[in-house]
Amino acid sequence: MSPAPIVEPPGAPPAAIQPPQDEDAPDARPSALTGELFFDVLVGELSARTGSPADGSALMLEAARRTRDPRLYQRAVELALQTRSGDAALVAVRAWKQAQPESRDARRLELQILIAMNRLSATVEPLRAELAATPEVEHPFLLTLITRTYARATDKKVAAQVVESALVDEVKKPTTAGLAWATIGRMRLLAGDAPGAMDAALKGQAADPKSDGPAMLALDLIDPGQPLAEPIVTRYLATPDAQPEIRMAYARVLVEGRRFDEASAQLTKLTTERPELPEPWVLLGSLQAQARQDTAAEASLKRYVDLANGQADAEDRKRGLTQAYLLLAQLSERRKNYAAAESWLARIDSSEDLVGAQARRASLLARQGKMQQARELVRSLPETSPDDKKQKFLAEVQLLRDAKQYQQAYDMLAKASAAAPDDGDLIYDQAMLAEKLNRMDDMERLLRRLIELKPDNQNAYNALGYSFADRKVRLPEARELIRKAVQLAPDDPFIADSLGWVEYRMGNMDEASRILEAAYKKRPDAEIGAHLGEVLWAIGNRDRAVAIWRESSLADADNETLQETLKRLRVKL
Repeated sequence: MSPAPIVEPPGAPPAAIQPPQDEDAPDARPSALTGELFFDVLVGELSARTGSPADGSALMLEAARRTRDPRLYQRAVELALQTRSGDAALVAVRAWKQAQPESRDARRLELQILIAMNRLSATVEPLRAELAATPEVEHPFLLTLITRTYARATDKKVAAQVVESALVDEVKKPTTAGLAWATIGRMRLLAGDAPGAMDAALKGQAADPKSDGPAMLALDLIDPGQPLAEPIVTRYLATPDAQPEIRMAYARVLVEGRRFDEASAQLTKLTTERPELPEPWVLLGSLQAQARQDTAAEASLKRYVDLANGQADAEDRKRGLTQAYLLLAQLSERRKNYAAAESWLARIDSSEDLVGAQARRASLLARQGKMQQARELVRSLPETSPDDKKQKFLAEVQLLRDAKQYQQAYDMLAKASAAAPDDGDLIYDQAMLAEKLNRMDDMERLLRRLIELKPDNQNAYNALGYSFADRKVRLPEARELIRKAVQLAPDDPFIADSLGWVEYRMGNMDEASRILEAAYKKRPDAEIGAHLGEVLWAIGNRDRAVAIWRESSLADADNETLQETLKRLRVKL
């Protein structure tokens, strides 16, 4: 519910009471602007401009009462609000309502003022009146605005109760019940009542299975602790004419939960049913690229480029095109087709993405043995914000890491971390380079520091636990660290891989096999495949082990863990 629009610029007499501009016009009428009224309006505006908006509001309200002009009432409210006088604004808006009971602008302004004054209980009747005065066809739009309006209230619990009370009739109507319950649920969620929000989502879907409101609410509730939320979404998506935006949003939730295969399935269905929509193609392409399905990824991304180029004026489409160009360049780089990679990067024209594009160009130079040119290219990038400076720094570190110049990269990070000792990203990257340099004590010290700073950082627990497991040291502690990481990110297949690996190191073959099989099914990554293959090899299932390794090698032949495993076990594919 947005404030009523200001029709005239501040200080301008309302057009309805201005004298006609063309005296010969056939519809010319006598002016309603008497000398006394003109004086009141003029003095009111002058008072507002010279620092006395309270006097200006009083004069404007007097003029409004004489003329019953809604714009003068609105201006009186505005001037009262300039003085932060809620009571004066309320007097003006209620005078407006009394003079024009049918005015929806007056009613909406009254609601907003009462909410701002935290007089929430007084808003029940105005809100019901607004619902009653709104045509049935406009109720869905009005209901979506209610949450936005009441979200500004200080006491969210009372706001939720007020909205629920006002919507008592809406939840009984088949045409509005789904969205009304979704509105109640969102208010409950704002008040911190997730179970109450879930109850509202369930009731909304039961009342109207085709309503997208409960499904959209359920998307915000999806969490391991709320097992009933996701079925609301999937039931809605199974209905005819389910909105593609909901399926797209669900796919993004799945990606955030690292449930990549399920996200890909949703996007594949969406691109099949609605191939003309651009957005699903770029997300599907990014997932395919991540899974090393390069041919499919390239086709999806090119499809997005074709669709989005005709609509590139929208800001989100520009961002999508940049993402697609970067991914297409990455795919070309994997094939060592550096000229094609450069041609994709050359299409990026967004200043916001300059650092990322140039960093990729620098990576191309480094891959061709031109490290000094690559580093100079990164350093030459402009800095418009502290974040740009950090991105440039990390891009240069990544160049050195990719070229296996670990000591130089470590030294850069150590210096930066000394200047910003609480930067978790720097600490983690430095720890990973310490491992590459076989400085295990430094790695452990850094990761424990990161855990101290950010106790919910699953990557720190996982990296430390995996390091112990891989070296076959302190295995019980390794398992506890990795289990903590699993608690923080239960759907992460890479953390599951670490847990399977520590179980293998502890001799728990069945458990290791079970965990790694599930992780590899969820994410057929070469490193997970290397570990699963070794467990299968150890328990005598060597044919399947070789099959897994071959599959992993096709996806990422250069994976260090895979190559080390094959070399140690003397296996030739």
